[in-house]
Amino acid sequence: MRWWRGFARLFVVKTKFEAFMLIYAIATGAVERGLTYTHRFPGTGGWIMFAACTIVVFMAGGKILDGVERDAMERNHPY
Repeated sequence: MRWWRGFARLFVVKTKFEAFMLIYAIATGAVERGLTYTHRFPGTGGWIMFAACTIVVFMAGGKILDGVERDAMERNHPY
């Protein structure tokens, strides 16, 4: 079980740098998906879906950064 805990720690975002790298990866995928929507649904519908894909990145990115900051504060100032 000890190796499982070590493996799981690889997927924990601990620093803002890691958070920004994760957000960049999500944004790259969202833009790619949005471009697929513009090709599949030409016109206004495709561009609305493109905008939705990119807006979600801002929402998720904010939550990721808030979580990293909150975890850092809890590590520095435990209750």
